[in-house]
Amino acid sequence: MNSDNRDKREARSILLAILALLIVAAIAALLLLPALATTVDTLFSPGLGLKPAAVIAFFVTLVLLVVLALAAGDGLLGELQFILAGFFAFFIIFWLMIAWIF
Repeated sequence: MNSDNRDKREARSILLAILALLIVAAIAALLLLPALATTVDTLFSPGLGLKPAAVIAFFVTLVLLVVLALAAGDGLLGELQFILAGFFAFFIIFWLMIAWIF
């Protein structure tokens, strides 16, 4: 019985420590948000921009996935479930990389 109460107290103290750590991390994240916003703005604002990069990334991804589907041998319909998942992954990567580099 004594060890049971000791385990409960230890579990409560660990829980309180974790909650305090999460609260401190949330406050730190809120305080760092303006600095993060300026960093993101300086990385993505000069150059092409996000909107034109999204259009370019869409067409690059579409052409690339059609070529890959035709090279796979089953055509466009046989690979549809993989094309949809791959489209969003390729699109996000191409979009952000085009906006960042150009």
